[in-house]
Amino acid sequence: MLARCWAVLRSRPLWKPVLLSPVPLPAGGRPVTFSTTCVRCSKNRRLRQKRIISERKLTRYFVDHRKVRVVGGQGGGGGHSFYSEPRKVFGGPDGGNGGDGGHVILKADQQMKSLSSVLPFYQGFHGERGGNKNCYGSNGACLYVKVPVGTLVKEDGKVVADLTRHGEEYVAAYGGAGGKGNRFFLSNENRAPTTFTPGEPGQERVLHLELKTTAHAGLVGFPNAGKSSLLRAISRARPAVAAYPFTTLNPHVGIVHYQDYEQVAVADIPGLIKGAHQNRGLGVAFLRHIERCRFLLYVVDLSVSQPWIQLEDLKYELEQYQKGLSERPCVVIGNKIDLAQSRINLPLLKEQIADRVIALSALTGDNLEELLFCLRELYDAYVKTEQSRGQSPVKW
Repeated sequence: MLARCWAVLRSRPLWKPVLLSPVPLPAGGRPVTFSTTCVRCSKNRRLRQKRIISERKLTRYFVDHRKVRVVGGQGGGGGHSFYSEPRKVFGGPDGGNGGDGGHVILKADQQMKSLSSVLPFYQGFHGERGGNKNCYGSNGACLYVKVPVGTLVKEDGKVVADLTRHGEEYVAAYGGAGGKGNRFFLSNENRAPTTFTPGEPGQERVLHLELKTTAHAGLVGFPNAGKSSLLRAISRARPAVAAYPFTTLNPHVGIVHYQDYEQVAVADIPGLIKGAHQNRGLGVAFLRHIERCRFLLYVVDLSVSQPWIQLEDLKYELEQYQKGLSERPCVVIGNKIDLAQSRINLPLLKEQIADRVIALSALTGDNLEELLFCLRELYDAYVKTEQSRGQSPVKW
């Protein structure tokens, strides 16, 4: 009975390959078959688009303060053994020394933009114990912790390291030294020492990491002056913008590329308000990001009445936060020149201030070329100044 059922199944196949489209037969003479999966059962394989994250949600991913406890790796203990071989009774001690513990090293990485990936605790790798036959234990590998460029390392309120360049390293915690094996204590007085020492514990520290955005130029202005729109227009950075008024909650850095392969970093500093140096609004949380900027770009909304008052308030807040900060090389950008009121206020602004004024529209792209030329002039002047001092300028 079972054999008869198998014969019926072989004579009637359950499925049959179907030719979905007419194609010429190949040289072998057999038709090309395709998958017979039902169209209704096939999965929708659309390309997944990148999830859009709002500006408020981005604050969860941007962290510029972090408290970290670092502990170096413990050294391996010394070995305790005696050489043993047939017909050799007095072999002597042969316990090797233990390996040193690994260090915990902070390394500045240009790809890192926030301290959000830094964990609150790091433990270095331990060294191995010494073996017999005078074999030394291997040292523990160094543990590298990547931090953004511009990270300030503090301990008990004192600055111990400033990582301002890509690839710069700082040893946060040293590993402990390896212990000594009994071979180390061999002497003429003691021909069979049994003494060996354990490995030393690694260094333990509590560090405070503080991020200060490193950029050549900083866009400084009040909320809704058009800083984010301007950064989107001159670089590939994509800070959040919208048709309604709101302020950026975390700094963004965009790179302006030139034909001679020079790159100028421009930082969008979140909008300041009056009394920011007194910790109002966003307060000093983002004022410190301006300290790293070599020159400033004041963004002023030309459509408001008396736009020169905005510039005076901005310089006052910077000067109250850090003396001499407002005296850095700068240029004033009059944004929203596409509006009728802005064209009326432009000559009045030039009369009130002595700084260079560049009128443009980040929305329509009018007169962006003048800003790019001016930005390059400020960058070249910064490079010459650093080279005259014998220092290498920051490159991106």
